[in-house]
Amino acid sequence: MSVVTVQLGQCGNQVGQELFDVISSDAQDGQRKTYSSVSWERFFRQTSQGDFEARAVLIDMEPKVINHSMNRAAKSGRWRYAEASHFSQKQGSGNNWANGYCVLGPRHRDAVEELVRREVEHCDVLAGFIPMMSVAGGTGSGVGTFVTQCLRDVYPSSFVLNHLIWPYGTGEVIVQNYNSVLTLAHLYQLSDALLVHENDAVHRICSQLLKIKQISFGDINRVIAHQLAGVLQPALTPDSCGAYSGNPLGELVSALACHPEYKLLSACSIPQMASSSIAFSTFSWPALLKHLRQMLIANTKMEEGIDWQVRPPPASAGRTGSLTAGSFNASLANLLILRGKDVYSAETGGFEDSAIYTSWLPPAEALSLWKSPVPFDKYEKSATLVSNSQALLRPLDDMVRKAWNMFASRAYIHQYVKFGISEDDFLDSFTSLEQVISSYAQLQC
Repeated sequence: MSVVTVQLGQCGNQVGQELFDVISSDAQDGQRKTYSSVSWERFFRQTSQGDFEARAVLIDMEPKVINHSMNRAAKSGRWRYAEASHFSQKQGSGNNWANGYCVLGPRHRDAVEELVRREVEHCDVLAGFIPMMSVAGGTGSGVGTFVTQCLRDVYPSSFVLNHLIWPYGTGEVIVQNYNSVLTLAHLYQLSDALLVHENDAVHRICSQLLKIKQISFGDINRVIAHQLAGVLQPALTPDSCGAYSGNPLGELVSALACHPEYKLLSACSIPQMASSSIAFSTFSWPALLKHLRQMLIANTKMEEGIDWQVRPPPASAGRTGSLTAGSFNASLANLLILRGKDVYSAETGGFEDSAIYTSWLPPAEALSLWKSPVPFDKYEKSATLVSNSQALLRPLDDMVRKAWNMFASRAYIHQYVKFGISEDDFLDSFTSLEQVISSYAQLQC
């Protein structure tokens, strides 16, 4: 089954290009034919000349980033974007969600839907869509939300997994919290699940684990792409009878997004280190999984500097929802993906502990396990954890609070009203996200 990515805005197009680069590099190894053929078929189509073209649609309101992404893909020598797979204009969205959602999206709906339709027709069987976007800007967030709505309207039975980049907490755009609130509130009603990467967390990985001195958005995008590919590349599920999973999006959604109130997913990987250090490192499954379990419990995205003092509360003590730093991170569901040597000997019992999960879902249903004996990227052994937990509760609460403080003083509201978003639309979005925050806070109750 094939997955169509929809790359939206500067961020979505840059991360998407890095993702296809990681996948194509990983799938190129000729020693693992079944794994490679499934990967190529899932994310690429082969032309009559034998070239591999990404199953992707590129959308931006400015042409610069799309042109750069297409040129980089062509220069890789492994894959490229189709010449007619992109749509761009000469003028951006001005970092205004309302302009993207109410004006530019509807104006170009027919052209975008035609691009998607052509890409879908190249798929023998469509698994679903991955719209990739930032929540902070104008094109990615506003046009991206509108395009997600179109996908849901036109392909109601297909899975839609939105991949979202969360902005730096210190601020990239003055109205980023407005854009983020409007994006998340709308996507919560449209998407099957939202897989989120936080720029702040990825920046720390680049600095502390990869030892990068001058961190660029390219460095951040490569880390995100590596983690995302670790989730999407072929793996064996308990129900796949020895064959690689046919529908990764359907499997992921059914494993993690089992309730419409809980759709926020986060991901972390282990190991993560500079390439120059790998030759001097040894990895064992017990050590990797011990660290990954504590990363989950303590809500950290790095194996370095883990707070080992955080423990699940004993059942007799009861639980209280908390937004404080250093508190236990309760899970609704987890998907553990193991790749590499001796993968079938890995002991995963630590992730089956009922203390990790909410009381109303048994661990046997809350934990899903995928495995592949094929090493991923440059690591002999690696693990990726996708979690539906309280990991995003605090940043979501901070973002809503900052947006509300601006809204209370009516700062910049006129910039949204002139494009068709009313104050009632803002209030509806705040109400929606407050309900999400309340639901996740109650996971510990």
